[in-house]
Amino acid sequence: MRTATLSRKTQETEIDLALCLDACGKSEIETGVGFLDHMLTLWAKHGRMDLTLHCKGDVWVDDHHTVEDIAIVLGDALAAALGEKRGVVRYADMHLAMDEALVLCSVDLSGRGGYYGALSFPTEKIGTFDTQLVDEFMQAFAAHAKLTLHLRQICGKNSHHIAEACFKALGRVLAQACRIDPALGGEIPSTKGTL
Repeated sequence: MRTATLSRKTQETEIDLALCLDACGKSEIETGVGFLDHMLTLWAKHGRMDLTLHCKGDVWVDDHHTVEDIAIVLGDALAAALGEKRGVVRYADMHLAMDEALVLCSVDLSGRGGYYGALSFPTEKIGTFDTQLVDEFMQAFAAHAKLTLHLRQICGKNSHHIAEACFKALGRVLAQACRIDPALGGEIPSTKGTL
């Protein structure tokens, strides 16, 4: 089983997180940010990864510290659970539709963190959640997971649907990229011999 359990405590957040890559998508998530709870529940379900996450953050300031710090810890946990990445598929992509919204998500477990997004939310908020925090989450996650992540919004008029398509697509693409390919015989999928 590829798993990781991490904790992080700062003056802004206190996070405890457990991640299992080879699972069925169960989650127990309490971040203090309702919309993020919803997105990460979808991420875990569609990624077939079990996620337990508890966070106490300074949400009285705003949601930024909580969202970014969770992305950091989740990225670190994914990197730790993948280890040397022996036998993983490595690359995956898909288009995901959420009603009128359509998003392209592509991932390379490259060992180099980079987020390249082209998202255009029609509103500044989804409920009380700042839509710009979707990009903040993805940037911190990609950097700490040490993966290359592209997200492209093809179309969409509803901010909730656009964000939901992004998190669902990311979960599904990671499930594919992190999958062990028996044909690789435990090799690292790189001519460099490391990722």
